[in-house]
Amino acid sequence: MPSREIVEAFAKRLEDGDFVGAIEQFCAPDAATYENNAAPTVGRDKLVAKERGVLAANKEVKAVRIGPSLIEGDQVATRWVFSFTNAEGVTRTLDEIAWQTWRGDELIEERFYYDPKQLGR
Repeated sequence: MPSREIVEAFAKRLEDGDFVGAIEQFCAPDAATYENNAAPTVGRDKLVAKERGVLAANKEVKAVRIGPSLIEGDQVATRWVFSFTNAEGVTRTLDEIAWQTWRGDELIEERFYYDPKQLGR
């Protein structure tokens, strides 16, 4: 079960824009993420590479947590609003719920739930 301090430290890294650092510090080597119902991305190195790709494709990415993260045992739920600004200066926002499973202080699974229409897909 993650402590409140660990969950807050993870959220702070995201709010500070250190998305890659958050993955490197908090994700287990075998961590997996799921975007809605898509196949998972498995492994911390693949998660870092994917995140670097997202960051490279955008001029700016911002994360704002809406309300507190809810912790119940090994499960954590957080509502986020992400803003992605592309090279042309167009900003799109994504309002999502991140559902996490932790093993102690390591994030082992994260599922993102959102409406993909928010990003113009």
